[in-house]
Amino acid sequence: MAASGKAGTALTALREDLSGDVFTPGDPGYDEARKVFNAMIDRRPAVIAQCASEADVVTAVRFGRELDLPIAVRGGGHSVAGSALADGALVVDLRRMHEVTVHPAAKAARIGGGATMSHLDRACQPYALATTGGRASTTGVGGFVLGGGTGWLDRKFGLAVDNLLGVDLVTADGECVTATAEDHPELFWALHGGGGNFGIATSITLRLHDLPDMSIAFVLYLPEHSPEVVRTYREVIEGGPAEAGGGVIFLTGPPDDELVPPHLVGKLLCGMLLTYAGPEERMREVAEPLLGIPHEAELVTAIAYADLQCMIDDPPGMRNYWSAEYVSGLPEALVDVFCARAGSMPVPSGTQHILFPQGAAIASGPAEYPVPYRDAAWAVHPFGIWEDPADDERCRQWVRDVRADVRPWSTGAVYLNFTGDEGSERVVAGLGAENMRRLGEVKRRYDPDNVFRFNHNIKPR
Repeated sequence: MAASGKAGTALTALREDLSGDVFTPGDPGYDEARKVFNAMIDRRPAVIAQCASEADVVTAVRFGRELDLPIAVRGGGHSVAGSALADGALVVDLRRMHEVTVHPAAKAARIGGGATMSHLDRACQPYALATTGGRASTTGVGGFVLGGGTGWLDRKFGLAVDNLLGVDLVTADGECVTATAEDHPELFWALHGGGGNFGIATSITLRLHDLPDMSIAFVLYLPEHSPEVVRTYREVIEGGPAEAGGGVIFLTGPPDDELVPPHLVGKLLCGMLLTYAGPEERMREVAEPLLGIPHEAELVTAIAYADLQCMIDDPPGMRNYWSAEYVSGLPEALVDVFCARAGSMPVPSGTQHILFPQGAAIASGPAEYPVPYRDAAWAVHPFGIWEDPADDERCRQWVRDVRADVRPWSTGAVYLNFTGDEGSERVVAGLGAENMRRLGEVKRRYDPDNVFRFNHNIKPR
């Protein structure tokens, strides 16, 4: 962005008015400020405004509109598509706004727009309270929740968005709006899955739940046992309580994990994580059939939920490409197909081949919101993570192959936070064709010029 004339004057004013920092190309700190966790993303915004308050966000938005700059929004910066950045754009960076205020009596928390799951989970832990959060502690709460939100607790407490009580939003014209079931109800409805399409969430309020105990069984098997593991896990989940969750995860044996025997480091393994929103004794009863299958290592323990949330954090600085298919069931043929595809997974790498359960409180949650994947029984999530750019095509193709394998069983719906930019048809699949007109009308009311378009975009109607 040229630093002379109108633009230069506006930029000078922004630097003076913002309580946070402002970076432009060439400034010390600019390159660090534009880094996101996905190393495949290398974009050069015109301006990065690191906001420290709602007033800062208003100032930044009005600056961007005055200069007709594209506006991207950064919360956790965890979008696999890198939607927090855009070339030549203004980035409204919320990371300084990470305060979490817990109201134990009301069982609610107000969460700043830049807070991560770690901020939320650590704030709630002293009160033995929790809510459905993403499966990585570095995920931004705002984008996660407004995109729907699935995690270790969703079978017990519902999707994250089912626990949404309110959103403080700065709109495209720089106005502040609070959306709840009573105020701006159409906007509140649209925020249940519609993501960042309607404005910048400077804070959200979530319902919390009692969680005095959390426990897990994490078991590593040789790949040849994986069909039995998946079938047994299916029976445990489908016949078990809502407290049980987790997933089956093919992975490379990591070198820095004491659980992994040295001879299995760098080798393909089948992992099973049974999470249990309750005491270890009850979890052990549920996990017994899975512990009876021959295995190489196990970790069976009570654990603080906030610590569980850090267990499979994806390392920063890696290259990422993910996707998902939501399936109606887990028949024998799909079990075989899922396990067979693990054989071509890029190994060694950080890539994971994951099967997540749905059902229970996910399926019984409110049907009126634009989260059409709610009814699916299982989710297949190919999670590509690697280091060498030379492996880009091989790893992306593997993710596409997983999708193609399981598509015969797909419901057609998808959780958009598990995907990058896969085209407009996938956006419709993630929000529901029946919801698109209504979402477009909300978009037209709050963002008629589609200012907030670096996302799974909804066009104004």
